[in-house]
Amino acid sequence: MQIANKPAAISNAERQERLQRLREKMQEQHLSAVLLGSTERLRYFTGLVWHQSERLLGAVITSDALHYIVPSFEKSRVDTLPHIEGDIHIWQEEDSPAALVARLAGSSGLIALDDALPLFIYHSLAAQVGQQRLVDGAPVIRSLRLKKSAAEIAIIDYAMNLTLEVQKRAHAMMRPGVRASDIVRFIDEQHRALGGEGGSSFCIVSFGQATSLPHGADGEQILQAGDAILVDTGTRIDGYHSDLTRTYVLDDADADFAHAWAIEREAQQAVFDAAQLGSACETLDHAARAVLSRHGLGPDYALPGLPHRAGHGLGLEIHEAPYIVRGNMQVLEEGMCFSNEPMLVYPQRFGIRLEDHIYMAASGPRWFTQPAKSPAEPFS
Repeated sequence: MQIANKPAAISNAERQERLQRLREKMQEQHLSAVLLGSTERLRYFTGLVWHQSERLLGAVITSDALHYIVPSFEKSRVDTLPHIEGDIHIWQEEDSPAALVARLAGSSGLIALDDALPLFIYHSLAAQVGQQRLVDGAPVIRSLRLKKSAAEIAIIDYAMNLTLEVQKRAHAMMRPGVRASDIVRFIDEQHRALGGEGGSSFCIVSFGQATSLPHGADGEQILQAGDAILVDTGTRIDGYHSDLTRTYVLDDADADFAHAWAIEREAQQAVFDAAQLGSACETLDHAARAVLSRHGLGPDYALPGLPHRAGHGLGLEIHEAPYIVRGNMQVLEEGMCFSNEPMLVYPQRFGIRLEDHIYMAASGPRWFTQPAKSPAEPFS
């Protein structure tokens, strides 16, 4: 089976619109420049994809220009990579890239820094321009990335449903005696076969007691008859992540597992129902914990119960704002995308995580993928 109707990649026109909105924010905040490193922020605004190293490769954005900062010997490669048009400025091995950034940013005004820049870049730039000129660029950049465009939502939707198909194929491979490592390998192969970039971006396969460890156990596992099975995996499409978890058993669930699974699904539905435009993110986390409390679980982060936040934002990063967590008063707005995964953990017995993602439409919350049906039927 092939996943049909792959959406178009993000266009350069949309990236130019992002830059324009950034410049408007810069004017409001009285910023003379924004420095982006080799991070997902660079990809978001320019389309250029580069991995972080000890050499600065990034971009300086000013009110009227886009300047790429590139090590001289890497320019020939950068020329071959997709990116929107801008001036490319090279620096040699004995040069200070911070001095080049300082020159391009101008002699006065605040410089907002990509919050994912390494600390050594901050220190070298502070030595050039002074700490007083350097400010955190996260609030400005995050405010633009929080709300996904229709094109971004279409890509994420495609990625989620691709991973849902892979989850179904993995489910069909499960049988007593199978090794977790074989399932991990199979999932990676299937992500690749269906067009996921680089195969699986991550994969957790847990059996039995190991399902009570939120991020899985070290070492090999072999599936035993009656074991709970947890599979959490994702891939990337045009840089955007998928992330989907199913927890199930192969045969009829015993009464304890079935009861716990029903509580988990109730908590997940409570998060969805609380996800209304204008609601604070923390109210969704409260909704999940209220369900657990009614069933005598918790309270707070106590176990058996929910040991972590109820969800996280997703886009070019698998974990990004908005975070569905106590204390986050960020208001839900159209275009926001986030996971719904109020995991239920019974220490040294089993854990149940049902994870689907939500996007906020003009009319309210929408599922990217439909939630699981029952303990032995992980797909609707």
